[in-house]
Amino acid sequence: MTNRNIDRETLRELADEGNENALDRLADLADAADDLGELSALLDEGSTRAGFLLTRRAAATGDLRELQRISDAGYDEAGNELDRILKAPGDGDRG
Repeated sequence: MTNRNIDRETLRELADEGNENALDRLADLADAADDLGELSALLDEGSTRAGFLLTRRAAATGDLRELQRISDAGYDEAGNELDRILKAPGDGDRG
């Protein structure tokens, strides 16, 4: 199958039926569109891909609260990243 233009509605239907690959694809589309609201909703649905993408964004900006929220939502790697940042020696005074 070479058709790469799968519409969101079809992906949503597949995801609702438990297809994790469709859920991951929706997360990738939301990330590409910078749709953090959709990514957060997908994380709440159990998308580990959304958790990964949100964690990557939060870690890049140093958003500790967001990392905690993502961790609390069930994506453990966000907690690991939060711990890594908090344990980092001597970042200096940031204000």
